[in-house]
Parts: sequence; structure tokens; C-alpha cells
Amino acid sequence: MAGVDRPGLTEEPAPPGDSTASRQAVAAVWRIESARIVGALARYTGDFAMAEDLAQEALAEALVSWPRDGVPSNPAGWLMTVGRRRAIDAFRRRSALDERYAAMAAELDPGEATSGSAPPRREEDDVLYDPERIDDDVLALVFISCHPVLSREASVALSLRVLGGLTSDEIARAFVTPTTTVQARITRAKKTLAAAHVAFEVPPPDERRERLSAVLSVIYLIFTEGSSATSGGEWIRTDLAREAIRQARVLARLMPTEPETQGLLALLELTAARFPARVRDDGTPVLLEDQDRRRWDRSAIRRGRAALASAGRVGRGLGAYGLQAAIAECHAVAPSVEDTDWERIVLLYDALSSLAPSPIVELNRAVAVSMARGPAAALPLVDSLVEAGDLTGSHLLPGVRGELLTRLGRTDEARSELEAAVRLCPSERERGVLQGKLDALA
Repeated sequence: MAGVDRPGLTEEPAPPGDSTASRQAVAAVWRIESARIVGALARYTGDFAMAEDLAQEALAEALVSWPRDGVPSNPAGWLMTVGRRRAIDAFRRRSALDERYAAMAAELDPGEATSGSAPPRREEDDVLYDPERIDDDVLALVFISCHPVLSREASVALSLRVLGGLTSDEIARAFVTPTTTVQARITRAKKTLAAAHVAFEVPPPDERRERLSAVLSVIYLIFTEGSSATSGGEWIRTDLAREAIRQARVLARLMPTEPETQGLLALLELTAARFPARVRDDGTPVLLEDQDRRRWDRSAIRRGRAALASAGRVGRGLGAYGLQAAIAECHAVAPSVEDTDWERIVLLYDALSSLAPSPIVELNRAVAVSMARGPAAALPLVDSLVEAGDLTGSHLLPGVRGELLTRLGRTDEARSELEAAVRLCPSERERGVLQGKLDALA
């Protein structure tokens, strides 16, 4: 699919018996294709909750079959065929040979395999994977996951699970919520959607606006997890980030007169433009001040600035995502950190703090103040966040405070803060950056 890396899909299939390679292939295919598979199965069956269960069953079958029989040449098609056969089995159990089961069964050859090598490609599979339908399928999943019958927390959790392929642990870290709570929300959300008989479709325009805020939050959180992974050995998960950008593009096309759809798209494009310079060849993160700006993606910057201009034209002022995009634009057009218009960034954070106040916004504003006016001006802002206790347990606050104290020459206090940040940081790569700052104090 356009705009999405497909690692593992263009390589030679893993041979039978290569358990590690096969499991890696399963993980790679699922990470990339899960939303599309669930979306196509939901269109196929007309049942969102059932489609997610079918996709999970197909994944479980792959974890057993691929290490034994080898990775099929068309992994996503294999998963889709298994999901469709499981659907037929479910309808058979649910009722006798009704019209729906007969119509579905007629599409499958009697001898079609459900394990081992990929099933033969057929014309109806091409319809199922029609690019024009895929966007609608996945976008329909977003809107269904953000249906008004669900709570905001349940909507975002379910969408991150189904669309972003995030685990319950990853969602819990994004929410700063226990994993068991996330799992319970997802289970209740699926039951609620089933009980409400929510149709699988992109809703009409008036209903889209009702759910737009939740939809934007989902896409933004998926991108955030992709651009700065909260766990594991990767600093950037480009598959998640690019999936979020693809969703933002689809949403902007579907709702072009909504300023925040354009604002979110601008933010994601401008942020992703820095990806090529954010990681060294060995996977080590590169901080903004050390990045080679010549490696930034100028095409993405142009797309982002165009979307930001569109947001300004169709709205009565920038919304929260548009303001964040304007901040990203300040970085994108600056030739260096020193030449960045930090005072403008402070003003933009002031506006963002008034429109969408949060401890993270205040922390980022403090960083901007430190760059514009010096660390001494920023430290009281950070100390007020410490006193408020809103970011207790987060590595971000001691990380920023340690950096400010380092710049002020208060080495012992800085060391204590950075040690706390290292302890609290869940990301292996980011933890390495913080440890490097700590080691430099010695």
C-alpha cells in the first residue's frame, strides 16, 4: 500500500522449520496489514467485533502453521483467506445454511487450503484488496471505533488496538493506565458495539463531525507511538507513523473543510519530515540540535506547509493540531537551532496552552522559554509542574529539569534528576540518550 514500508514481504519466504524467522514474519505482516485485514473482514461479514476476532484467529493459525510449513508468498492474502473460512465456520455454527452462508461459501473452492503455502489468488481477492476500498475500510474502522455509544477512553483504546496494532501494554503506557484497565475497556467496547448493532460503514457527514475529535485523537496517538516508541529497541516505528499519516490524508480528503483535519495532517507531515535525520545507522537517536537538516524530507515539509495553509484558509484560526503544526513549521524552516524563531514558538505554546491546556504542553513551553530566554527563566516553570505532581512517574519532567540544571552548572542536582529520568524511561533507545547525558556530567 502507498506510503507504508513492507519489511519482510519482498524478501524470500522463510523456509519450513525456521521458527524464529517465521514468527518475525508473522509479527511484521500483522504490524503492517492488521488494520486492512480487519477492515476487509468487517466489510465481508458486516460485523466489526466478529472481524477483529476472525483476524486474531487467523494470526493464531499463522503462528502455528508458518513455522511448520513456511511463510506463504502472499502472507496478507493467506491471513485473509483463513479469516474468511473462519467466518464461514462461525456462520455455520450460528445457523443452518442460510442465504448469507451460501453466498460466502460459493466464493471458496472446495479444496482451498487454510495452512501452509498461500492460497491461489482469485479475482474476488483483488476486489477485497481494491485500493479504492481499502481506504474506506480502514477509515470506517476509525469511525466505528469512535462511535458515540463508546466512552472516549474506550474509543481511543479500541482504535489503537485494531488500527495501530498496538499491544495492551503499549496502549497502557500511552494512557498512563494499568494494562488490565485497557484490556477491560477494549472488551467492553467490542461488546457494546455488537449490542448496538453498529453498521460497518463510513458515517454520513453530520455524524462524522460528532466523532471527529475522537478520530483525530486516535490518529495522533498512533503517530505519537510511531514517532517516539514508548518501548522496545526501536526509537521510531515508521510503520505506525506512516499508517497514521495515511489515515490523516484519507480523513483530510473526506473532510476537506474541517480545519483540524488539515492541521493534524500538517503536524504529522512536518514531524515525519525529520525522521531521516533522527536516527543513526545503528539505531541511536539523534537529538534536534545534532540533526543534519540537509537530510530532512523537503517533500514532506512542502506537503505539511500546504496542509497548514489550508487549515488557515478553511478555519477561523488554528486549532490545537494546527498550532502544533505551526510550531513544527518553525523548526522546519529554520537553518539551525540557534536561528530558530524561539520567541514565536513560545507565543504559539501560549496559544496552545489556552486552547488545550495540559502538563505536556506546559513542559514543552518551558523548553521553548529556555531556548528563547535561557534556562534560568524556564526552571521556575518546570518547578511548578513538579509541585503540581501532574507528571509524577514520567521520565520527561526529570529529563527536562536535569537538562536545565546542567546548563545552569548545578551538576549534583542535574545528576539526581537525570538518574531519575533513566529509571523511569520505558524506551530502551531514549534511555540510552539520557544515560549519555548522565555520563557526560562525570
